Amino acid sequence: MAVARTRCVALVGVTGRIVEIEADVGPGVAGTHFIGLLDTAISEARGRVRSALINSRFSWPDARVTVSLFPASLPKRGSMFDLAIAIAVLAAAGAVPAQRVAEPTFLGELGLDGRVRPVRGVLPAVLAAAEAGARTVVVPSINAAEAALVPGLTVIPVATLGELVDWLRSGDLHRLPVVAEAAALIDDAAGRSASGLSGTAKGDDRCLDMRDVAGQPVGRKALEVCAAGGHNLWMLGPPGSGKTMLAERLPTLLPPLDPDQALEVSAIHSVAGRLPAGRPLLTRPPFMAPHHSATTAAVVGGGSGGVVRPGAVSLAHRGVLFLDEAPEFATAVLESLRQPLESGTVTIARAVGTVTFPARFTLILAANPCPCGLQGTAGHPCRCTPAARRRYLARLSGPLLDRIDVKVRIGRATRAELLADRHFAEPSATVAARVLDARDRAARRLAGMPWHCNADVSSAALHGDLRVPDSALAPLHRGLDLGTLSARGLDRVLRVAWTLADLAGKDRPGEPETTAALAMWLGVE
Repeated sequence: MAVARTRCVALVGVTGRIVEIEADVGPGVAGTHFIGLLDTAISEARGRVRSALINSRFSWPDARVTVSLFPASLPKRGSMFDLAIAIAVLAAAGAVPAQRVAEPTFLGELGLDGRVRPVRGVLPAVLAAAEAGARTVVVPSINAAEAALVPGLTVIPVATLGELVDWLRSGDLHRLPVVAEAAALIDDAAGRSASGLSGTAKGDDRCLDMRDVAGQPVGRKALEVCAAGGHNLWMLGPPGSGKTMLAERLPTLLPPLDPDQALEVSAIHSVAGRLPAGRPLLTRPPFMAPHHSATTAAVVGGGSGGVVRPGAVSLAHRGVLFLDEAPEFATAVLESLRQPLESGTVTIARAVGTVTFPARFTLILAANPCPCGLQGTAGHPCRCTPAARRRYLARLSGPLLDRIDVKVRIGRATRAELLADRHFAEPSATVAARVLDARDRAARRLAGMPWHCNADVSSAALHGDLRVPDSALAPLHRGLDLGTLSARGLDRVLRVAWTLADLAGKDRPGEPETTAALAMWLGVE
């Protein structure tokens, strides 16, 4: 009997930290002691691990068993440590060779019968293990495809504790299956994305196409501009006018995620337990549409018991966050969006520490013109009082709307408009090609700068290296003089003007682009 060491990973948000697990089986009063700043799930691991060993026909040491998780100052939560603890105890008791358990990283929860159950957060945990120099990771079979997305690692999937012990005793890699190389899996996922077979976070988007939205040319143009420049959008219109149809089709216009972005987005969804088992790599921009009854924790992230989970703003990272019936959301929820809209991250502070999640998304707000939604609708008179209308739209505060680049009114289309516009509605593939060209044009202009799309360009750059000719600024100067345009609004109009120039194939915005961008900024005012 001696001390044995294994390795696991503790997750803090979407960042993994290597944890060394030491097990000491020695003389003394028989008992099991866990130390190392543990939560309830890990403290209960002694019961799960003991039953798993006994039901797998391994004896539990009749001695004093001490299990330490280092570093002791790092909070450790969840059941991901079960497998590493069990192997450390077996190695300390001499049941498996201690030298063979020190290098691999073990991830997984144990059932009482010895089965290895899947856990959340395998992808970011394996990424952390790879960065720490690990060459082999042992994961539950169901999580194997997810773990294999990380290049340069040998992934060993296991279904039971017994088969893992057999492999450790033999040292024969071929006794257990090895998952395909990460490059092959990523290439396969990229191929599915290019052929339109990869779904979004909300579901499969193969049936969504821009040509389905007839009678809304202004809305389709606004969506194209937002996709090309990464701009936020506010749509105001009565029920049934097509606001939700437009919002759901924005991901079909966005370029697929590159490999680094795909791993980043997939890691967030892994922590939240939302990765599909068969296709763990998300190659399409995610689309999140929380209900207006969602709490602040559900939208920006949070949790209880020291476990902090990403919210909808982080699950929409590199994609789209759609708030339908936006004025119906709680004021605290709407105001909590201001930080991620500005910084691209969301920071959640709890007594146990602070966690930061990435949250760079395109926001789409949709609202009715009044509580009943019938204002301005022919044949259906609105009975809302002017005060009720003002109170309804006032739930969207000025500081929040000041962060929205494009604002449009969406009206109900007549039969004649629907029939005529069907000849002009383009499929998503056609619009997406123009969006990609515009983004490539912006990328070449922003090469060497820390931004990737026009919506992210700083104010200093807009008025410095990317200054628009004075002749094109005349409409904006009038807006500043009249008070209809704020200093922040000026910057946002300039960003949209650059996007319009990119879509038009121009090197710099002219007065037509700044005028159109100003109209989009003031669209529903």
